[in-house]
This record gives sequence, structure tokens and C-alpha cells, in this order.
Amino acid sequence: ASMTSVGPTAERKDERLERAVDVAGRLLDNIERAIRGKREEVKLVLAALACKGHVLFEDVPGTAKTVLARAIAQSIEGAEPSRIQCTPDLQPTDVTGLSIWSQQTRDFEFRPGPIFAHVVLVDEINRAMPKTQSALLEAMAERQVTIDGVTRELSEPFIVLATQNPIELEGTFPLPEAQLDRFFIRTALGYPGGDDELEIVRDQLHGHPLGELETVVQVEEVTDLQDATTAVYVDELLQRWIIDLVRVTRELDVVAIGASVRGSLALERAARGWALLSGRDYVLPEDIELLFLPVIGHRILFTPSFLVEVRKIGRVQALDDFRARCLAAVPRPQASLGHDGEVVALAHSERAD
Repeated sequence: ASMTSVGPTAERKDERLERAVDVAGRLLDNIERAIRGKREEVKLVLAALACKGHVLFEDVPGTAKTVLARAIAQSIEGAEPSRIQCTPDLQPTDVTGLSIWSQQTRDFEFRPGPIFAHVVLVDEINRAMPKTQSALLEAMAERQVTIDGVTRELSEPFIVLATQNPIELEGTFPLPEAQLDRFFIRTALGYPGGDDELEIVRDQLHGHPLGELETVVQVEEVTDLQDATTAVYVDELLQRWIIDLVRVTRELDVVAIGASVRGSLALERAARGWALLSGRDYVLPEDIELLFLPVIGHRILFTPSFLVEVRKIGRVQALDDFRARCLAAVPRPQASLGHDGEVVALAHSERAD
């Protein structure tokens, strides 16, 4: 399976991908000035942005999720951030907006809600009522809202960063599995390391780093980055391996309901976005292994026996063990690289037929 060009000419394709890699690198480097010691986590979020996906953070307060949302918006010229603080009395119209009567025009005028922004932080999404959650997730999936019979397109680029606290669950409304599946990636930022935390304290001695953050890309460049992900090379053996990995989640004894075809699509797209953020125009098996849990983990309904194991050894370890079982059941193809670092071929799969 030798590498083939996509598009009118290989030269035009290379220029398109080179520009996308440059945009991704500028975004990543700039945001890292405000988010210390979390380069891989920021890459994951930007990969979701490149793939027009949304991110769910399961994280404790104080791990810079709001700072990350603002840093992304500030890095893109013309991008607007917004924040939705979810509470049980939050109504769908508080998210999407509503039409109100205007005495001046003697007509109804639409007042857009906070969902009409480029980077939307939805804090503690599991504290909102299911009706509000559904309205929000519908807007995320369709990238538009319909109010009073009028359909309104959302901003482009558009990404939702939603959070839920994994500890305080009293008075919350957990997202159903079907709605969790709408999130492209589930991850956590976590606490910084000791040295990084010291740098954070020093950085904020005379002000927040966000105040000095520069605009490094245009909105149009982010749109081009999103379009370029389709040109990233994914070998056919890797595509088959992705499908086999997702299919095996439906067969293991600790799984009640495995990942759907949407999981296969998301994992392949995520690998393309991750490759661009890593400065490559091709996908490696390591990309798929790394992205497997963030992309697939929340799309699976586990059996009670697995949940018992989670209580024994912790969620992180239990999910790592599950990932290891999936990878053992479907060993990865072996990548072969050319002298210039370009993927030339993939050897035959190690899996026994």
C-alpha cells in the first residue's frame, strides 16, 4: 500500500498540508504559553478542533479549563469565546437564545444565546436538566439551532469544551450514553507537575499570561486546517485496524454495548488531526493507540463486573487494562518509514487470520 497523492497534484496537496501543519504549530505553541506543562493535552483539544469535534473534560476544578478555552479564542483573530454555567434551572433558550418583542420595531427580534460563539465553555454540563442538555447537544451535532421555525447557523470554527466534575455527583443529571457519544473526545487536563506549578505561580505574580497572549492565526486559517485533515494519509491497513479495534469492543466480556460505527469514524478522523498537530501529513499506528481511549472510552457501556473492577483499582487503571486487552486482541500493523520520514508502506498485519 504505497503512498498516493490526493487531489489534482501532489505538489498542491503538499502545500495545503504544509500550511495546515504550520497553523497547528502556531496555535499549539501560543496556547502553551498560557497552559504550562500540558502540551499533549492541548494537542488533543486542538486535534478535536481540527476535526470539527467537541471535547468533554472530566476533571476537578482549578485545572485551567477556562483558561484553555480563552487561550484558544484569543489565539484566533476574530474568534469569540463564551461561557455557559450549567445549573438545574438553566433553560434551553438560555443556551440557544430566543425571540423577544421589540417596542421600537413592533416585531420579534432574535437575541442569540451564548452558543453563538466560536469557543464555548459549558461548565458542569451534568448539572443542567436533560431538556437543556439535549438542546445543547443538538446544537453541537447539527451546528445550527432552529427557533420559531427559523434555522440559524452557528459560528465557524465552532468547538464546545464541556466539563463535568467526577467527584461531586449529588444533584446532577448524568449524560446518557447516546449523548456522550456526541462528544468527539473525553479527556482531563489534570494537575501540573511541581516545576510547572512553580512557573505558573511566577507567571501570575504580575498578571495573568492570557493578558499577553497573541493572535497567531486567522479564522480562515483554522477553517483551512479543518479542511486539510481529509488530505492526511491513512494507510488502508491502518483503516482496517481501526475498524477491527472498534469491533473488538463489542465482543469483550466486560462490555455490555460496544462502540458504534461513529466510533470508527471518530478514531480515524482524530488520528488525522493528531498527525497534523504532530507536524506530519501521515498517520502512524502509535497515533491510533494513543487516541483509542480518549476517542472510544466514553462510547462504551461496560458491564457491572467492570465497574466493580473500577472501584477496586481505579478508573484510569481499569481503562488502561481494557485498552491493553483490545490491542492484544488486534495487534497493530508495522509501519515502515522512508529516508525522508514519509510513510512508504505498511507491512502485513501480525494478526492471525
